[in-house]
Amino acid sequence: MKYMTRMSAPWAIILFIAMTPATLPCNAAQSLDDETAKIVSGIEAKYANKSFSADFEQASRLTALDVTEIAKGRAWFSHPGKMKWAYESSDNHEIITNGKELWIYRPEENQVMIGDAAPFFQSGSGGAFLADIRKIREEFTVEPGKSGDNFAQLVLTPKKETPELAKIRITVDLPGYEIPVVETENIYGDTTKFIFTNIKFSTFDEQIFEFTPPPGTETIEID
Repeated sequence: MKYMTRMSAPWAIILFIAMTPATLPCNAAQSLDDETAKIVSGIEAKYANKSFSADFEQASRLTALDVTEIAKGRAWFSHPGKMKWAYESSDNHEIITNGKELWIYRPEENQVMIGDAAPFFQSGSGGAFLADIRKIREEFTVEPGKSGDNFAQLVLTPKKETPELAKIRITVDLPGYEIPVVETENIYGDTTKFIFTNIKFSTFDEQIFEFTPPPGTETIEID
């Protein structure tokens, strides 16, 4: 499908924030070392059942083409699996999901793509840990990465690997347990790195996770 080719860069992996499929099997809980378990518990307490927003910068690198594409904007998250990504780059667009339906709106093209969120994310493009922090324990193997006095890194490996997602590396600020950096990698070595700033935990109108196309907007169904 032409659109899927287009969205593979710069933001195919953007949707890693969205959700891994609910159909994935739940394996037995992993036994974590004390320090890793403390960090996972800390981010669970920080993010579980919370609504928050953040500014983001995104760098998507396609290894085979030696190309890096940059984008930025603001994102909103709410439990479980609700998101809105508003891009402010030259290719202005919005990605919106209420956890069930998905809309990809391109105002400059007067076009919206509409689909069912769950099948769309069954490619395994990521984990829903920002909108449902429980996904970390349920669907990933967690290992410690780099660490310092005021940060720690966790390396998440999907229990069911897909071509689109081989690893996720998250940086956790200490002692506050906010997540300012998330980087995904697929089996081809392509990476997408998000830097989150101005993170605000607060409630907001859940209607932002719904979308009604303006009159005259071209509607395309996502297969």
